[in-house]
This record gives sequence, C-alpha cells and structure tokens, in this order.
Amino acid sequence: MFQVRFHGRGGQGVVTAAELLAAAAFSEGRYAQAFPSFGSERMGAPVMSFCRIDDRPIRTREPVTEPDALVIQDPTLLHQADVFVGLARGGYVLINATRGFRQLGLDDFAALHIASRLLTVPASSLAMARLGRPLPGAPLLAALAALAGVVSLDAVLAAISERFSGQAAAGNSAAAVAAFDYVLAERKELTGA
Repeated sequence: MFQVRFHGRGGQGVVTAAELLAAAAFSEGRYAQAFPSFGSERMGAPVMSFCRIDDRPIRTREPVTEPDALVIQDPTLLHQADVFVGLARGGYVLINATRGFRQLGLDDFAALHIASRLLTVPASSLAMARLGRPLPGAPLLAALAALAGVVSLDAVLAAISERFSGQAAAGNSAAAVAAFDYVLAERKELTGA
C-alpha cells in the first residue's frame, strides 16, 4: 500500500488533491481511498488529507500516520507543525516552494533522507501562470507522479478532466504538465542522467 499525507491550509485544495490522486489511481484499476482531517474549518486553517493506493481492497480507515509520501502545499507549515512525523527514511517529500530544502532551513531533515526523493516545486507559481489562481494541488499531483511513479501523468490529467471543466480543467492540466516536466528536469539535473 502506498500512503500519502497532504498538508496545507483551508482554501488551497488539500482535500481536492487527495481526491484527485485517488481518482487517478482508480482510473488505473487500483483501489484507492481519500479523506480529510479538519481542525477548525476556516480559510487559512491548517488542513490535512490522506490518500491510500493499493492493488487490493483497503480496509483501514485510520489517518495516515506513516506516510510513504508527504505533499506540503503551504511551506509556512514547515516550522509551525510537525509535518514530517512518521515519514520513513525512504519516503518522498514534495514541498510547494520556490526555494530548496537548504534555504527552507531543512538541512538536518534532508541529511537523514534520500536526496533524490526530496523536492521543492513552484506549484503555486505554475498554477498562477496557467490557471490564474495559485492553487498548487494539480501541479503537486503531477509532480508526485513524476517523482514517485505512484500514478501516471495521464491518470492525473484524466482525474482533472473528470473533476473540472472548461478553463479550470485546461488551466489545471497545463499546470500539471508543467510540474511533471519540471520534476523530470530536476531529477535529471540531480542524477546527471
């Protein structure tokens, strides 16, 4: 089972991102589950959502406490909450940021993990340029597809097209493709391949 925990703030599409990832996995013939965890339900409040993907039926309904991947949609949460709790050393981390792990003050964290599985992606900027709104969910899902291979880009784009229509679908899809390409380029630069 591959488990993902999303961290963000109310209004950033944290719940929608988990649901889109589940839809993408389901479209590829896998079992998936997505659900949120709310504190105070207001714009800007910290929000978590979860997604599980497996080749077998998923029976558990508990929050994801030991994620295989973390998707952090708001970098202001990095030093306000323990967003990294439970992540294994081999886990994946995607942060919506224009600065790297060092500039974000995460050197100690990064030293304990596999560098090729840690990445920052300017998801809000990619969305703003293509969607006209700084919603990082779709770009981060495509980034996760490129980084971890848990679903394909085609499945992410199909989930976006199923959920949205018109300009919202086109903008989110364009931002997703840009994020996917961004991650592939970053990985190539890191590995030299």
